[in-house]
Amino acid sequence: MMDALSVVSQLRDLASEPQNREVIVQDQGCLPGLVLFLDHQNPDVLFATLQTLRYLAELTPNISTMKNELGMMVSLENLIGREGLSVDISALAQEVFSILNAPANPLPCTPVRQQRKKSQFFINTSNKKAKSVTLHIQGLDSADQRGLCEEALLKVRGVISFTFQMASKRCTIRIRSDLPTESLASAIAATKVLSAQQVVKNEAGEEVLIPLKSSGVEVQQNSAIPDYLPEEEESPEREVDRAISRTTAKDTSSGSWLNSAASFLTKTFYW
Repeated sequence: MMDALSVVSQLRDLASEPQNREVIVQDQGCLPGLVLFLDHQNPDVLFATLQTLRYLAELTPNISTMKNELGMMVSLENLIGREGLSVDISALAQEVFSILNAPANPLPCTPVRQQRKKSQFFINTSNKKAKSVTLHIQGLDSADQRGLCEEALLKVRGVISFTFQMASKRCTIRIRSDLPTESLASAIAATKVLSAQQVVKNEAGEEVLIPLKSSGVEVQQNSAIPDYLPEEEESPEREVDRAISRTTAKDTSSGSWLNSAASFLTKTFYW
């Protein structure tokens, strides 16, 4: 059974894939639903909604559509001024508002960019056992902090392997496909001296940092060091400079989950 949190969490995971962002924004039900979620009372729904919008805004052509969506900017302004919210939610709301409200500066169209504008299907990788994410870890300054981070990550059930790039304060982590990235941030934040943000690339190929919810996230812990998956599975060592967040769509057809989500939003909010 779908509920608001499960729908927006799935949309966030889909939006983390650059090739899905244009399709989500063009869908008739997704943006209006996300605007309505900005007024939700559940902080988890609010944060996941803002993360989704932040991902979608990485595709420059999406910004105008998002800004002009009925209620988008007003809802963001209301959220920024809303009392009793966490610092993470307020800061992310302000960041999304600033991105959408920035002066338009369109990039010149090239044949490559024109090819990227073609309609894309969602990636269905339900047969994948692992995904890789790259985190920027604030406080990763010495071997001691690295040891703390290693100890924290090894306790998380679903972590398979990880490599550090100490000079850039990065850690590329190979995890089970069903493990939320927020679980990693929560485990790292539990050290009290480290904090993590996800590193992704926008449409222009530039790296950006995405805030991750680190409080109130349940982390399943290992009783022993996790086993490695077979080597034929995707490995972060192949492209350690990219953050990859694969989705686990449950339907075999490309757009079927999005249609279900749009139907849920329509039945819930429109009558």
